[in-house]
Amino acid sequence: MPEVTDAEFAAEVIGSDLPVLVEFTADWCPPCRQMAPVLAALAEEEGDRLRVVQLNVDQNPATTNAYKVLSMPTFMVFRGGEPVKSMVGSRPKRRLLEELADVL
Repeated sequence: MPEVTDAEFAAEVIGSDLPVLVEFTADWCPPCRQMAPVLAALAEEEGDRLRVVQLNVDQNPATTNAYKVLSMPTFMVFRGGEPVKSMVGSRPKRRLLEELADVL
């Protein structure tokens, strides 16, 4: 799963032509680790319509604070440079796809 940093966030996420699903994650977060295979499968299946990246909250506090992320994992979808959807907590792939249907 590609990781983005505070320094890359504007170019990689805000400036992306595709919608971007950002997982705000942390190394110490067990539910975040559970989501890794789900996000990898999602990225492979929807790669032509959606970009999937991770942002480590401990290493990138500026972006984390800018979007007021308090819980991990938090998923935010950015489209056209703006956050259009936010979801908190791990979930199965089927439910994640259902929740993303309106932004894809």
